[in-house]
Amino acid sequence: MSPTPPLFSLPEARTRFTKSTREALNNKNIKPLLNTFSQLPGSENEKKCTLDQAFRGVLEEEIINHSSCENVLAIISLAIGGVTEGICTASTPFVLLGDVLDCLPLDQCDTIFTFVEKNVATWKSNTFYSAGKNYLLRMCNDLLRRLSKSQNTVFCGRIQLFLARLFPLSEKSGLNLQSQFNLENVTVFNTNEQESTLGQKHAEDREEGMDVEEGEMGDDEAPTTCSIPIDYNLYRKFWSLQDYFRNPVQCYEKISWKTFLKYSEEVLAVFKSYKLDDTQASRKKMEELKTGGEHVYFAKFLTSEKLMDLQLSDSNFRRHILLQYLILFQYLKGQVKFKSSNYVLTDEQSLWIEDTTKSVYQLLSENPPDGERFSKMVEHILNTEENWNSWKNEGCPSFVKERTSDTKPTRAVRKRTAPEDFLGKGPNKKILMGNEELTRLWNLCPDNMEACKSDTREYMPTLEEFFEEAIEQADPESMVENEYKAVNNSNYGWRALRLLARRSPHFFQPTNQQFKSLPEYLENMVIKLAKELPPPSEEIKTGEDEDEEDNDALLKENESPDARRDKPVTGEQIEIFANKLGEQWKILAPYLEMKDSEIRQIECDSEDVKMRARQLLVAWQDQEGVHATPENLINALNKSGLSDLAESLTNDNETNS
Repeated sequence: MSPTPPLFSLPEARTRFTKSTREALNNKNIKPLLNTFSQLPGSENEKKCTLDQAFRGVLEEEIINHSSCENVLAIISLAIGGVTEGICTASTPFVLLGDVLDCLPLDQCDTIFTFVEKNVATWKSNTFYSAGKNYLLRMCNDLLRRLSKSQNTVFCGRIQLFLARLFPLSEKSGLNLQSQFNLENVTVFNTNEQESTLGQKHAEDREEGMDVEEGEMGDDEAPTTCSIPIDYNLYRKFWSLQDYFRNPVQCYEKISWKTFLKYSEEVLAVFKSYKLDDTQASRKKMEELKTGGEHVYFAKFLTSEKLMDLQLSDSNFRRHILLQYLILFQYLKGQVKFKSSNYVLTDEQSLWIEDTTKSVYQLLSENPPDGERFSKMVEHILNTEENWNSWKNEGCPSFVKERTSDTKPTRAVRKRTAPEDFLGKGPNKKILMGNEELTRLWNLCPDNMEACKSDTREYMPTLEEFFEEAIEQADPESMVENEYKAVNNSNYGWRALRLLARRSPHFFQPTNQQFKSLPEYLENMVIKLAKELPPPSEEIKTGEDEDEEDNDALLKENESPDARRDKPVTGEQIEIFANKLGEQWKILAPYLEMKDSEIRQIECDSEDVKMRARQLLVAWQDQEGVHATPENLINALNKSGLSDLAESLTNDNETNS
């Protein structure tokens, strides 16, 4: 009895995989893992699950030992290689990434996430995408919950951009399908007029000292006296508008709309009355941008009363507020699928929004720096946003357009104009096609449908016809030398391969024979075909066949020379005449209506003059079709001054007949 195969042992397999993982980390090569995987007994699923545990165990030790991020990323890279080689499950790299990001502090998470960003093409591949998209989405959401939007703004933005690159545009999890608003984004400001400090002089503020929060102003940015009269009433109305920007649905309520209208007119009137110039602060910001200075971003508005005069004098702050107006107006005017049927603007509201939109764009264009350019850019972006709104209203259809299986036209096809308008206009009542070559091709046969059905359009010969000469030459009794065999002709070999591919089953049959050259292969195929195809000598002729042959011979004898000259030239005639034509082929070419480009192509294809002559005649035969007769060839020879060759062709034609 044969010995039973060794059974799978989980502890032994885990120990060996752990050891191989350490070795692979040191060598920076996955080969130790591949060798261990192939040597261990057990099923593939058992070994894959064990290797997954080994990866997590090694990673856990590295994290506990406070190893560098390079070692951690090396383990994840090994797991990616393992998935590609098929020795671990596709979800392993994502599980390892989740473990790492859960255990490491945020500064090291930044380094790990850089690795995740660089491998976005790997995650999108077929091997990883379906297995890891949910892991990556959960991992990114966990990271975003740990990060502060105000302190880690850039990191949060990188995560959002990564998700945008990873998932397609039609991914439902990344779309706000029901157009819901973030109602938790509440702007807090002083609502108690008794506690307001507005109205005091700036001198008193400087004496008492202003509690400026970190990042609000630079040390060298001393507050300048503001010419805008600010009181608590303006302060309250200004920041109250943020509640309408947060929840635009309030504008459809009659009382809320009146409040919004009143507050907006007062705030926009302040913007119109006190326009900004290219002040010292603006010039300083432009210099910072030119020198690559750090751009400070705040996730929330600072609503301190002491900052109100500085904010209204800041061009970027004004742009934020004006842009909020444009976004709000676009929502109110737009068609949103999930908007309630009660949310409809009156004609008066629509007219006010239209006029105010123009005023806001005018204020943006007057706001330095580059106000005109910024205004046009915002208008372009908002117009593009309309396309996205329409796409969401349609249910976010896929961007990939599939072909419909129904090939029937959905509407009646207009018929073309009848050809009576252009029939019989040219010489000999030819149909003019607007081009000399197209006209010639179209008029080769009066009835084009009949021409398409003609037997002469069947250019592919049968195996018997094409290989008849080669089979005869392959017979030792024929005593044909190798150099004169047809299989050694490169042109013949190329055509033979194409014919075998279309009509012979031997072409696709696998074989262990090795052929050094094409003639050797063709000779082998000819021998196979000779065994299958009966030679003409084996056919038994009956008395009736002999009578038919005699009748055919009698008909040929009675056939007139003119009738014989009207028949198309044969391949044998072309072969014989090409040998006679030789280097004089170029004299004949123009009289066979060959273009200069075709003549140059023939010269490039071959250096042998006989081959060039043969290519010329074959091209002429293809061009003329049924009109490629010996008579037309003789006429062309006489016109070109090759009378001797014309006489020789005439004699050969009569002799062959």
